Amino acid sequence: MGLRIGVIGVGGVGGYFGSKLCRLISARGAEVYFIARGAHLDAIRQNGLLVQTATEGEWTCKPTLATDDFQALPVLDLCLVCVKSYDLQSVSPRLRHCVSDGTFIIPLLNGVDIYERMRRELDVARIFPACTYIGTHIASPGKIAQRGGDCKIQLGADPQAPGVQPQSVFEIFAQSGIAYEWFDDISSELWRKYIFIASLGVVQASFEKTLGQVMESPELSRYLQLVMEEITALGRSKGVELPDDIVAANCRRARTFAYKTKTSFQRDFERADRPDERDILTGTILRLGVELGVDTPVSRKLAEILEQKKPGN
Repeated sequence: MGLRIGVIGVGGVGGYFGSKLCRLISARGAEVYFIARGAHLDAIRQNGLLVQTATEGEWTCKPTLATDDFQALPVLDLCLVCVKSYDLQSVSPRLRHCVSDGTFIIPLLNGVDIYERMRRELDVARIFPACTYIGTHIASPGKIAQRGGDCKIQLGADPQAPGVQPQSVFEIFAQSGIAYEWFDDISSELWRKYIFIASLGVVQASFEKTLGQVMESPELSRYLQLVMEEITALGRSKGVELPDDIVAANCRRARTFAYKTKTSFQRDFERADRPDERDILTGTILRLGVELGVDTPVSRKLAEILEQKKPGN
């Protein structure tokens, strides 16, 4: 039986990495399944998925099957979960029929507790906590645009099997041109990413600015720094090892993205008809602050601004 790969959520992140995995259809006789929805799904079915990148050119891929029906998926060898956090609770139980003890799951979502959220619903498969720095979005139905980030998947051991490394996944990534980095304990990397995306997402959405506008403004970049410092304090209170220059390093990383970059949270927040991920951003920050006894006044202020702009999420 050939390799079976599923990409759950073919937005910016899932579309970029999923399109590369489609190279294995011809290279290895693999089967690649996309879960998508709406007009985006219709366009993929009709014309394939077009991916336009900043430095790698563009290409079109055609998966073995693009569908919105989880029941159409076979038992998978590898599963990339790339949905938004607000969809994870409904998606995880729908994966039960297509994963087994031999399935490797790589969740590429924002947040520092994604592994725990998935494990509440899935007691099988190996789940490798992961993150990625990539600036991508759906430019139009059937088209993904990538404009920033190093486009590398960072992944670490399943806490239930700390000695297991997914060598077959490494081979799949290498053959499909996906950059990756392995960590025996990825908790520090997850928190570094969280410090980065949570602070940028909250500040940009609160003040309705692009990344470049935030970085060139002394006032807004100061907000960014203060939120990063609050999240860093939370991580350290949980025993996560974070470098002394984590805030400065994240600010440097932010400057590598295109001036007009908007975070995925900001894009969702700007649309009144769409839910957003504030629960894993300001929600998590404020909950952990209470739990750990760490004051988070700037994050609280920005949470109030977000609630005033778009209440009731």
